[in-house]
Amino acid sequence: MLNRDKYELLLSGTWALLLEDEFDKAYMKELVCFLESINFDTVFPERAKVFESLNTTCFENVKVVILGQDPYPGEGLAHGLAFSVKKGKKIPPSLKNIYKEIRNDIGVKDFSHGYLGSWAEQGVLLLNSVLTVGKNRSNSHRNKGWEVFTDKIINLLNAKNNIVFILWGKNAAIKGKNIDTSRHLILKSAHPSPLSAYRGFFGNKHFSQCNNYLIQRGIKPIDWKV
Repeated sequence: MLNRDKYELLLSGTWALLLEDEFDKAYMKELVCFLESINFDTVFPERAKVFESLNTTCFENVKVVILGQDPYPGEGLAHGLAFSVKKGKKIPPSLKNIYKEIRNDIGVKDFSHGYLGSWAEQGVLLLNSVLTVGKNRSNSHRNKGWEVFTDKIINLLNAKNNIVFILWGKNAAIKGKNIDTSRHLILKSAHPSPLSAYRGFFGNKHFSQCNNYLIQRGIKPIDWKV
């Protein structure tokens, strides 16, 4: 028998309660079956970190959502937070461009590593649309069911108020198309990838806009230092 608890029990706090019913649905059973059918040593992040973004940024504390696509497929990089890598790992090109925009936007300069845990702990949900990936195979777990699960997460957050949704690139914009703009701030631009950053990511000033929105609503802004 397939043990769904191997995944469901990885969730903690309010997220575990809000998402409990998802594990009874056909799409999730098929997703778990897929994950169990492959060698998890070739899947990133490791199983214990699949829901790291949710477990680090609890539902009640979400102020900002930065939406990524899927985890880094390289060895030892992904740890469950979108765009983030473990300390000691080389900063990926997209994250370098994110740091460059932060420097130009709000003047933060010291980015010596690529671990974004401090953002997550302040209420920035670093959520990938797809939560796992095969080793060295970007997008390999696309259309396996994760998109339905993360749509549910976005829908739950959409029912709240005053969240900043930061959507970089076409895929993120499509993912966030149903977010209520009367309740939340939606910030869109090109993706920070070197292939597209010069087509509208640089100069988007999303980090200052985000903090200004939070401050205007009496919410503590994000310290974007890492």
